[in-house]
Amino acid sequence: VQLQASGGGLVQAGGSLRLSCTVSGLSSGNYVMAWFRQAPGKERQFVGVIDWYGGGNTAYADSVKGRFTISGDTAKKTVYLQLTNLKFEDTSVYYCASRRVNRGYKTDPTWYVYWGQGTLVTVSS
Repeated sequence: VQLQASGGGLVQAGGSLRLSCTVSGLSSGNYVMAWFRQAPGKERQFVGVIDWYGGGNTAYADSVKGRFTISGDTAKKTVYLQLTNLKFEDTSVYYCASRRVNRGYKTDPTWYVYWGQGTLVTVSS
């Protein structure tokens, strides 16, 4: 299983970006796809998750709720993280992660099995 994250870059505060995570090698079944972020010197932080093949339900960290949106395209095997109204404190390396599940998700990064390589988002103030 491989996850390839892309779309990061430099953006001014208040701006927007769309990150993509393309997946290959998944076997049949239901998967959750999550986004995490990690700033220098800080722990990896849960951003949001989508129940990709199980109805598309999403959940978000309070810090990004209303500003970030996760969506998925199963035909393209790609999950997106739309970032809007970006703030300086959103500057981080963003990672996508996945795990096969029956139902539910966790915000603990150690629960996830598959990880992308990360894409850097830098927000200038």
